[in-house]
Amino acid sequence: MLAVYASAPNPDDPLAGLTIGDRPEPQAPEGWVTVNVRASSLNMHDVFTLRGVGIKADRFPMILGCDGAGVLDDGTEVVIHGVVSEDWQGDETLNPKRSLFTEVHQGTFAEKVIVPKRNVLPKPESLSFAEAACMGTAWLTAYRMIFVKSSLRPGQTMLVQGASGGVATALVALGRAAGMRVWATGRTEEKRALATAQGADAVFETGARLPERVDAVFETVGGATWSHSVKSLRPGGEIIISGTTTGEPSTAELQRIFFLQLSVIGSTMGTRDELQDLLSYCAQQSIKPKIGLEVPLEQAEEGFRAMVGGETAGKIVFTQAG
Repeated sequence: MLAVYASAPNPDDPLAGLTIGDRPEPQAPEGWVTVNVRASSLNMHDVFTLRGVGIKADRFPMILGCDGAGVLDDGTEVVIHGVVSEDWQGDETLNPKRSLFTEVHQGTFAEKVIVPKRNVLPKPESLSFAEAACMGTAWLTAYRMIFVKSSLRPGQTMLVQGASGGVATALVALGRAAGMRVWATGRTEEKRALATAQGADAVFETGARLPERVDAVFETVGGATWSHSVKSLRPGGEIIISGTTTGEPSTAELQRIFFLQLSVIGSTMGTRDELQDLLSYCAQQSIKPKIGLEVPLEQAEEGFRAMVGGETAGKIVFTQAG
């Protein structure tokens, strides 16, 4: 079957190990199902896999992709939940043995993928396969950050740093739908325009002084924006962080954090139940993800190059004919 996979890790040149070609068709063991993939979306996690981060060397070659939507053999249209957590009760994101697809199990950038039965949920009719494929990582991460981890209430102000990637565009759209006042930063005029189109009430250049301090900051960037995030908070405010795409900050700003009694809250992915709630919420509110680039699976390298180059404008999606 056609698949997009990492043939070998390369920390310095991740695209060197990116391969598009044939891989063996998977066979589902008991308790697992086969999904005939119609669309899958790219995440920074896939670039990390190409670099060899979070995956053992003996796992290569590894089919990439954490997210997807497709059809079961019986015709049921489904969305894939990317967190694999077997023999665990409760919040699966807290399971120390949890994994994402591509870390232990082969991923979704293929004609077929096998997943545990609990890892498929019904696809809402209101979402296309391409739109549904965006839900499992980026949008689920954003949903958990706002509605599970933060203490924001409608009417309060949230700041989204770097609002052009998948998680950031989801944060803007979900925050706006929930009644927050949404501010966002972007490196370029085009990225700021994208945040406005997604519903941001105000946009600013990266690092710009804000008109007032905010109730919460949503961080996925890391080192490049961390100091600005801390300085942008009102006393008692909170930072919810789910990524560090630009690396660790040079200083933690600990004095400001303790003196102003700020909260720093980590957030990772989300649970199956939260994904179900997210899908229902999007259907009820007629929310659809922003797709910045959609290409056939065999042209996946184009999407990877856009992500590595920082040229994102929403989610990057790979599609396949039914």
